[in-house]
Amino acid sequence: MEYVKLGDSELNVSKVCLGTMTYGDQNTEADAHAQLDYALAQGINFIDTAEMYPVPPKAETYTRTETIVGHWLKNQPRDKIVLSGKVAGPRRGMDWIRGGPPALDRANIRAAIEGSLKRLQTDYIDLYQLHWPERNVPMFGQYQFDPAQEMDANGQRKQWISIQNQLETLAELVAEGKVRYVGLSNEQPWGVMEFVRMAKEYSLPKIASVQNCYNLMNRGMEFGMAEVLYREQVGLLAYSPLAFGHLSAKYIDDANAQGRVTMFLGYAQRYKKPGVFPAVAAYAKLARAHGLTPTQLALSFVYHRWFVSSTIIGATSMVQLQENINAWDVKLSPEVMQEIEYLHLTMMNPAP
Repeated sequence: MEYVKLGDSELNVSKVCLGTMTYGDQNTEADAHAQLDYALAQGINFIDTAEMYPVPPKAETYTRTETIVGHWLKNQPRDKIVLSGKVAGPRRGMDWIRGGPPALDRANIRAAIEGSLKRLQTDYIDLYQLHWPERNVPMFGQYQFDPAQEMDANGQRKQWISIQNQLETLAELVAEGKVRYVGLSNEQPWGVMEFVRMAKEYSLPKIASVQNCYNLMNRGMEFGMAEVLYREQVGLLAYSPLAFGHLSAKYIDDANAQGRVTMFLGYAQRYKKPGVFPAVAAYAKLARAHGLTPTQLALSFVYHRWFVSSTIIGATSMVQLQENINAWDVKLSPEVMQEIEYLHLTMMNPAP
């Protein structure tokens, strides 16, 4: 395993990060602890969780993931583990999270961190991320910015908590020792630049990272965001490198294969778009032609991109986890990379 400084922070993170969003729904506590033990033994020191997990979010499972991770974490050498968490932003239909939650204001951020620290059984979170923006942006399979969403029913522009105010609350948590560094998730280039600008202008904590979707079928990070991350020294935490399991080709081989796509019908609309299955088939064919599994091709591509600080992987079985971690040692040849680019240019970003 290799390690890298996350952005310009002092967090030294493994290039592979273990995601936990299946814990408490698809995975039992025993499953989760076995995965965490195995990942740690393989050199992974970076664990990602969130107050909202497990996913898909449901009232009856809300906070289970943090509770399960906390039961494991209390028996670990805390200073050897980089733990990242997230506060849920405003979102309709999730009333069980602080009533919506209505905003990323001081009261909600502080309530979220106190709950997470208690469940995780720790005094601090190394990287605390805003799970999605307060303002109107395309999210979770949407790909077009719509100014009309800025308006309420009366034609008035909706108000949102300013980025400066969000950073001021996060600064309090850093000063109190409850958070070491802060980051963003599901953010757009304008948001990243504004958070960086506000931090500089008002001497507030600079974001260390942004956690966004990135895989063979969703390479939107390369259109503008990669330059922002490079010039502003912000790390990328790439999530969904297997596109909800699609890039393993298991749903091509068996339409009823077990996984989130078949277990939670109607979920993951990002991968319901018409170009997804042809792209999966093409990448799977390319992988097998070069003696690779589709999983190895997809993961190695993301693992070794120059602008990816760490890749978040998840699994529902130990066999999957082992394959995912072992794929770190797979290096794609220039020939394979050239063929990937040809496919990309032929069927660009079918799952934005």
